[in-house]
Amino acid sequence: YASAAEQSLATDQPTPKGEMNCILVWTRGGTSHHDTLDPKPNARAEVRGEFGVIPTALPGVQFSDRVPHFARHADKFAVVRNLNSIHGAHGMADAIMLSGWKVNPAIVYPTYGSVVARERGYRNNMPPFVQLGNEVDRLFAGGTSGYLGVAYNPFEIPGDPNGEEFRVRDLSPPGGVNLARVNLRREALTAIDTLQRGIERRPPALNAIDEHYRSAFNMITSPATQRAFNLEEEHAGVRDEYGRTNFGQSCLLARRLIEAGSRFVTVSNGGWDTHERNFSRLENLLPPVDQAFPTLIRDLEGRGLLQNTLVVWLTDFGRTPVVNPASGRDHWARAGIAVFAGAQTPPGNIIGETDAEGGESTGKEYYPHDIAATIYSKLGVPLETTHVI
Repeated sequence: YASAAEQSLATDQPTPKGEMNCILVWTRGGTSHHDTLDPKPNARAEVRGEFGVIPTALPGVQFSDRVPHFARHADKFAVVRNLNSIHGAHGMADAIMLSGWKVNPAIVYPTYGSVVARERGYRNNMPPFVQLGNEVDRLFAGGTSGYLGVAYNPFEIPGDPNGEEFRVRDLSPPGGVNLARVNLRREALTAIDTLQRGIERRPPALNAIDEHYRSAFNMITSPATQRAFNLEEEHAGVRDEYGRTNFGQSCLLARRLIEAGSRFVTVSNGGWDTHERNFSRLENLLPPVDQAFPTLIRDLEGRGLLQNTLVVWLTDFGRTPVVNPASGRDHWARAGIAVFAGAQTPPGNIIGETDAEGGESTGKEYYPHDIAATIYSKLGVPLETTHVI
């Protein structure tokens, strides 16, 4: 996974002992670094934008005034301000940022969760890799299992966890089919499979699909799995702390899934491609993230889960320094942000900096392969790991 040029952002920190987990927040479209965690209050007006700045828990560090919770809890996480995402096109950026690899037409590289699912497998009948929401651009197969095969794709859950009618479709038998009938169908499939194996040798791809279906049956029939997805079991006060929003309840559900045995959960959130009305749109987009992300970190810490759970916020790329005539910011790959917490990540760190207009890094910069090296190092996946396919 890593060449000699690829570096972990936390190489001096020991990997915690025990099984490691990850919650990855993906804001699809490219979240503006200027208007969140890397503001430029002294720049000219067309760069500075419409938002002000506020002090944070870290002396001398300022964030946008639209992220007060991030500012108040800045000592709980690390912010990377010198990230070069190397590509400024949707789809391509999703594939690169969610795998650490440049897009190769000859091979699709797996996303982080798929690798973890392959290396660690199931725990407590929970799907090892879950994606909440469908806000990942799949034009270049971003966020998928790639060459690892369909068995390691994310267990994708669409819908709004904050909605009254929210249910996990694939965990609920269809109308009229009770668990007894599910077991009968499983027995029938097993009998057919045994007959098939006696006739001809099955290719490895079908064996992978078989494993996928066996695991699905286990999930459907597991009371613990059903409970993990049931947000009604959470105290109302906890749900309020995360925010009664799609994003807030998705973060809470991610914590419940990690607690129950899932190993990697992606929380996907869309709408961040702000070519027009950047500031008015961020007025609506930022509050749910500002409330839920720091709450997730504090909740994991309070439950003793943060030491073994890496929390990451990634996005496609940054936005242009200069505000365009439509009061928007366009794609900008040369500067952007990432946030890390947990798994013994040093909290309260601001890593790197950009120039006076936020257009590029000053001095050292990091790239998607460095993000990948950090994630895999923290999750205990050796960077020299190879897969035979």
